Amino acid sequence: MHLRMVDCDLRSISAIQAALRERAAKTPAGEWVLGFKYDDTKTEEGRSLNVADLDTAVSDHPVHIEHRGGHTTYSNSLAFRKAGIDEKTPDPPGGKIDRHPATGKPTGRVAESANALFEKAIPQSFTREDHREGVKLISKMLARTGITSATEAQGTPTDLLAYQDAHESGDLLYRAYCFINFHFLDAMIAAGNRTGLGDEWVRVGAVKLVCDGSISERTARLSSPYEGRPNDYGILVMTEEELYTVGRKAHLAGWQIGTHAPRRDPRFRLEHCTVVNDNLIGRIKALGAIPTPFSTYVYYHGEKMRFYGAERLNHMFALRSFIDAGIRPTQASDYPPGEFIPMMALQSEVTRTDTNGNVWGPKQRITVEEAVRVGTLNGAYASYEENLKGSIEVGKLADLVVLGRDPLKENPSTLVTIPVERTMAGGRWTFES
Repeated sequence: MHLRMVDCDLRSISAIQAALRERAAKTPAGEWVLGFKYDDTKTEEGRSLNVADLDTAVSDHPVHIEHRGGHTTYSNSLAFRKAGIDEKTPDPPGGKIDRHPATGKPTGRVAESANALFEKAIPQSFTREDHREGVKLISKMLARTGITSATEAQGTPTDLLAYQDAHESGDLLYRAYCFINFHFLDAMIAAGNRTGLGDEWVRVGAVKLVCDGSISERTARLSSPYEGRPNDYGILVMTEEELYTVGRKAHLAGWQIGTHAPRRDPRFRLEHCTVVNDNLIGRIKALGAIPTPFSTYVYYHGEKMRFYGAERLNHMFALRSFIDAGIRPTQASDYPPGEFIPMMALQSEVTRTDTNGNVWGPKQRITVEEAVRVGTLNGAYASYEENLKGSIEVGKLADLVVLGRDPLKENPSTLVTIPVERTMAGGRWTFES
C-alpha cells in the first residue's frame, strides 16, 4: 500500500500540502489521495493538520493521511463526505471524531475505531503483486540496517500470502514472524492455522489484540491523565470482556497471544508495554509474559515525552526494571511509528537521550550488552526460535551482521553512527555496502 501513498514525513504543513498537490495533479479526477507517516509533533507549525489545511491543498480529491503512529488519521472535507461523517455522526465505540467546540463539525482528525468509517469508503485496489512488491521493498530497507528477522505486528492472511510469495520469488530477505489481527482469528482457526506453522522464513505468529490507543498520538489508555489534559485518559479500543473472550478462544486453539495456546509455555506477549509500575512488573513476572517496548522511541520521539511527566518517564519503556525483575523483554520499532535502525535502538536504550541531547527517564538505562541481548536472543525467544537463531553458534541459522565498529567499545552517544557493512540471512549476503 505504501508504494502508492504520499510520504508525509515532512517538517512543515506547507511542505505536506505541496506533496499532496503534486500527487493530486497525477491522480485521476475523484480518486483518493492517500498519505502516511505524518507526525504532528515534528512540523515547524507546532500544531495538527486540520480540514482547512487539507482543503487548501486539495479540494477535488478526497484526501486521507495516516499519522505515523497508525491510530489517527487526518482528512479533507470531501473525504469526510465520502465516509458519511458530519457533525451529527456519533463517536463509534472505541473511537473518537475530533470536533470544533463551537460548531461540532469535524476538525479533520479521527482516532482509533473511527478510522474504520474511512476504510470502508476507500476502494481497495491493491493486487497480490502489489503486496509482494511491498515485501520486496521493506526487505531491502531492513537488510541495509542489519536486520535478519522481524515481526509483522498487525498482519492479515493477505500479508501472510505476500511473505510466502516474496520468499518463493527470492525477494524476502529476512525471516518473518507474522502476527494475525484478531478479526481474522475465526477464519484462521477454521483453516487449521495456529502459531508456529510455517518454516524458518515465514511463520505464523501470535494473534494480535489491540486494547487501547497510541503513545505517540496520545490515545493510549492511562491510569492518570496526560500532562496538561486533566480529563484525558486516552481511549480503550476493546473492553475487558472482549479481550478475555477473544484471548481465551485463541489460547485454547493453540495461538500465542500478542496483546496491545494450550501449551505449557504460552509466552504471552505484551506489545509496546509502555507505562508500567511495580505492581504490573510483578504480574508480568508471575505470568512469564514477554514485554515488547519500543526500541528507538526515546531517541527518535523525544519531543513527545513531555506529554507524560517526569515521574511517569522513569516507568516508560522500562527495560531496566524488566531485566532486574528477571523478566526476558524484547523490543520493537513498531515501524512506521518508530525507526527500525538497530544501532539507533542501542543508543536509545543505553543513553535514554533524544536527538537534541535531552535525557528522558534515565533510571531505565541498560548496558550495551543487555541491549544487544534484548534485540537478538530475547527476540528469538519471543517467537519460540531461540534454539534456531538469536546468537552466533554452531548449529544455528547463519544470520549475522558485519559492523564497521564494535558497539561494545563505542561511545554510547555515537552508537547510531556505526555503519552496517554486510548483512547475512541464511548464509546469503542480503546487503553489502
